[in-house]
Amino acid sequence: MRKIFLFVALLLSMAAQGQARWNQQYQQYIDQYKDVAIEQMKRWKIPASITLAQGVFESGAGTSELTKRGNNHFGIKCHGWTGRTIYHNDDRRNECFRAYNSAYESYEDHSRFLASSQRYSSLFKLKTTDYKGWAKGLKAAGYATNPQYANKLIELIQLYKLYEYDKAKSYDKMLARRLKDGNVYGMPLHPIKQFNKNYYVIAKSGDTFRSIAKEVGISYRKLARYNERDKRDTIEEGEVIWLKKKRSNAPKEYKGRYHYVRPGDSMYSISQMYGIRLRALYKLNKLSPDYSIQVNDGIRLR
Repeated sequence: MRKIFLFVALLLSMAAQGQARWNQQYQQYIDQYKDVAIEQMKRWKIPASITLAQGVFESGAGTSELTKRGNNHFGIKCHGWTGRTIYHNDDRRNECFRAYNSAYESYEDHSRFLASSQRYSSLFKLKTTDYKGWAKGLKAAGYATNPQYANKLIELIQLYKLYEYDKAKSYDKMLARRLKDGNVYGMPLHPIKQFNKNYYVIAKSGDTFRSIAKEVGISYRKLARYNERDKRDTIEEGEVIWLKKKRSNAPKEYKGRYHYVRPGDSMYSISQMYGIRLRALYKLNKLSPDYSIQVNDGIRLR
């Protein structure tokens, strides 16, 4: 009996871990595409929550074959399409689907597809905050054959609080536009993370300031300057690369807290870790730039 109990406990633990990873994948997708979804909402009056929920569901959070091979995030078939195509088994074998050069093109075409079709015209009479009406309307209009389609969208919107984006007054244009040239033919973008009222990515092997700058749509000279580096510097895998100018101190919750120096730390690595300008970090700690920090030194962050 004890062995059976332990086996069941192990299965439950593995299932929970799998669910946690799956949820994290969904959240990462949402973080990556929320700004372009808000941009599309501002232009086309389609709730950002609906766009994101459809993107997550239709693309398997960016993992589907359609998304990897053709940047098709919404499962839109060819119907009247004159652009690049790919073929995929769906309701029938070897069906024709639209293919795009980037995720941004897929998001734009999704908006045009809904806005230009008489089938979905009644949805545009709904408020952009009425995500339930939109979800049920999409299913009723025949967007998908899955009988639970509306419920699935609503569940995603509520679980990840996507309805909050329907009230957004603004969005980050840099993060929205970077999708234009990124994720071409399934090449993955760097997940963008947020900290200290700034954005950053974690460098991958082979990254340069030029390659990251091209992806995010800013000058590579600016990117190097934001990170207080020379534009020709080599970037190591795992480095934090900030996408905007770093701040003069850490967030408010770090008031009175210190970073205690560990082996391998430098003032620069600490400044990158917390998104603080190097000169400001020296000033906060009343240190001169020629001071050599020692292990266990307490470095004030705010």
